Amino acid sequence: MAGGAREVLTLQLGHFAGFVGAHWWNQQDAALGRTNDAKELPGELCPDVLYRTGQTLHGQDTYTPRLILMDLKGSLSSLKQEGGLYRDKLDAAIAWQGKLTTHKEELCPKNPYLQDLLSAEGVLNSDDIWRVKSIPNGKGALPFTTCKMLTSPTPTEGSIRVWSDFLRVPLHPRSICMIHKYNHDGETGRLEAFGQGESILKEPGYLEELEDRLHFYVEECDYLQGFQILCDLHDGFSGVGAKTTELLQDEYSGRGIIAWGLLPAPYSLGEPQKNIYRLLNTAFGLVHLAAHSSLVCPLSLGGSLGLRPEPPVTFPHLHYDATMPFHCSAVLATALDTLTVPYRLRSSPVSMVHLADMLSFSGKKMVTAGATIPFPSSQSLPDTLMQLGGATPWTPLSACGNPSGTRCFAQSVVLRGIEGARHTSQLTPGTALPSPLHACATGEEVLAQYLQQQQPSAVSSSHLLLTPCKVVPPYPYLFSSSLSQQGLVLDGSPTDAAVESIPVFGALCSSSSLHQTLGGLAKELSRLDLRRWASFMAAGVEQDDLEEVLQELYSLAQCYQDSEGLMD
Repeated sequence: MAGGAREVLTLQLGHFAGFVGAHWWNQQDAALGRTNDAKELPGELCPDVLYRTGQTLHGQDTYTPRLILMDLKGSLSSLKQEGGLYRDKLDAAIAWQGKLTTHKEELCPKNPYLQDLLSAEGVLNSDDIWRVKSIPNGKGALPFTTCKMLTSPTPTEGSIRVWSDFLRVPLHPRSICMIHKYNHDGETGRLEAFGQGESILKEPGYLEELEDRLHFYVEECDYLQGFQILCDLHDGFSGVGAKTTELLQDEYSGRGIIAWGLLPAPYSLGEPQKNIYRLLNTAFGLVHLAAHSSLVCPLSLGGSLGLRPEPPVTFPHLHYDATMPFHCSAVLATALDTLTVPYRLRSSPVSMVHLADMLSFSGKKMVTAGATIPFPSSQSLPDTLMQLGGATPWTPLSACGNPSGTRCFAQSVVLRGIEGARHTSQLTPGTALPSPLHACATGEEVLAQYLQQQQPSAVSSSHLLLTPCKVVPPYPYLFSSSLSQQGLVLDGSPTDAAVESIPVFGALCSSSSLHQTLGGLAKELSRLDLRRWASFMAAGVEQDDLEEVLQELYSLAQCYQDSEGLMD
């Protein structure tokens, strides 16, 4: 692997995970296609951590995500399960000369937005085969599909049905693993319960297929640092995630396993069975992911993990529709792109194992996430941070309530997209300093000093990057007119220029807020009359399993008890 990258294998489990993953990979692709801008420092992030090189049978170089994704029948729309990049390899593999029986299904219509976007960029040819272009990266020609700014409209609600409708990145044939036993669409045959998900990977066929794909990707790595898992928590994929992390822990001991538990928002009180299943799946999923992972972080724009719905979170400069997975997943992918920076750095990276060890001491295997999207940078960094005052600077993204007033035991913080000239004070020499932040000599010192002021007793790790987060189409246009093309807050009149990149401030925190959140989740579970929800138990979960989950939730909650608080 070029540059001695410490590789990461990504697993996406579930349909909402597919939405978040599609935005995530689109953003990685946009970052790969950056031009040589003198204002930006290229190469802060190492794409080889996430991507793999390969060749088609014709000797054409490829650069594709190191990815395994699992979803249900009907979720791919017009995307072929084997992708299109290696179509010649698949055609050559059909060597059987005997009698064949052909089964045909009606083809899904191609999404017109994605078709126009990729054709305009020359990524697809007339036969819908992915083209691969080479762009210099300082080491020769590194092949990958480019990402040019277009004037194409943002996808509309009507045109985006599934995540494959806006994924613009070619995938390797071994990436997509379909679960044909359950349907994505329709009222019947859905993967609704934790036990159903667990049972999928107890079946030899699906288990062997997953193991085969894991071995394919892992064996070609020079130094695999670990696995990042995007897993739906609200449905049966929480069970798939539980068995997957258990398999990874058994087969790849010593590697980092960071699980991101995803929950779409919002939900309605008018669907009692769906809400009860959501509560049960979330509780079972979190407990099992925590048992077999190095670190677990719930990600949601909702306000609560429990049965009582809370309003979705808000951002001052974002206008998103919380009922649209296309919007919610874009925001979460942007946060994820920032939160994962430490183990993707080209220079002095923090390994997944070390990051997890720093945040999960004393049994604290679960963390919360928060982000400021975009970070309101129009002044120097000391001025901006000073104006935030003592308030928590980021919006909570783990459905654990407002973090204000809670204790942070340990945190990993990333601030990206602030140009170097703004990192330190711009005051005229001799001017009285408004705060200790203005006396710092570097941006790294400013950020470290700020975090020390906010949480004096917390163990903190911080990274400051010049590289912003890319938000080019098909990323939805969610930004207020008060932002510039680089996502900076404008002092003057609004601009019509489309926002192409934004600064982001993100944090992972081992927080005392999890004491109340996990304890509250256990209380709600204990009040359920399971005789009314026998269908959930019939899917393979027993009463003893529920009792064990309750005890584990209370034990996890106890780990986050502040010394000044009391356990109920």
